[in-house]
Amino acid sequence: MSGGTPRGGGGLMRQRHSQGYASSGDDLEDDACSRHRPFLAPSPPPRTWIEMLENFLWLASAAFILYFGDQHSNLIYLLCHDNRIKRPPLYLGMIGIGLNIMIFIYTTTLAWSARRFDEKWGLKKWEITSISVLPFATVFGIISFCLFSFALWPIWSFLTLPLLFTLFMACMVVIPCLIFGTLRPQYYDELRTD
Repeated sequence: MSGGTPRGGGGLMRQRHSQGYASSGDDLEDDACSRHRPFLAPSPPPRTWIEMLENFLWLASAAFILYFGDQHSNLIYLLCHDNRIKRPPLYLGMIGIGLNIMIFIYTTTLAWSARRFDEKWGLKKWEITSISVLPFATVFGIISFCLFSFALWPIWSFLTLPLLFTLFMACMVVIPCLIFGTLRPQYYDELRTD
């Protein structure tokens, strides 16, 4: 260690040269990082009007797609009763979306239930689980998108791809609003920087 003060026995002792430590002989650092401080989850930064307009456009276009469907009946009725839809790919796509939802719920509850960590640095158990299931969630999502495209192609042809992408983006706007209050952490462990 360089910059230390000589000590008896040939070693060097590290000193703090800040005003907080010079005023008394007490080392305030020993207790500062060992206390748990109650803390509410940080609020997200305020959204700009452009972000709010984008979110509104995604939701409005998804509502338009759901309501007008194929100009004769709405999308829900089409999915239930139209004979032009290829049913096996549609059902397999729904199973893939269901698996994706189960993966996301599992990793979210695992992350929020881990309130206190024993390791100071490194990956926690829920982070390892989240990272290990990420490829599966991605593959299920891509396969489901392809299956939905194949199943709905007879109705909308080339418009199927932007239609599905619009519905996906509307879901991405809605999902962050569905956070339950019971999943929010009550305490937060601060990280030490020294």
